Amino acid sequence: MLQNVKVILEDQKLGFGNVVKTTVFLTDLADFVAMNEVYAKYFTTDFPARSTVQVSALPRGAIVEIEVIAHF
Repeated sequence: MLQNVKVILEDQKLGFGNVVKTTVFLTDLADFVAMNEVYAKYFTTDFPARSTVQVSALPRGAIVEIEVIAHF
């Protein structure tokens, strides 16, 4: 998921340091620790504001979806 975000950011000449807010949607909050470990590999400094919520389902059977707001 975050690798896809990286490609989109780079296409706009941005990086994870430009991200100001993320919303993480999980189908099971029990996956939060595992998600957070991966998240920390991409967001290493100046952490953006983040909301995490549990949802009943995501498209195509995904277990996580991450919405990102970035600035120039």
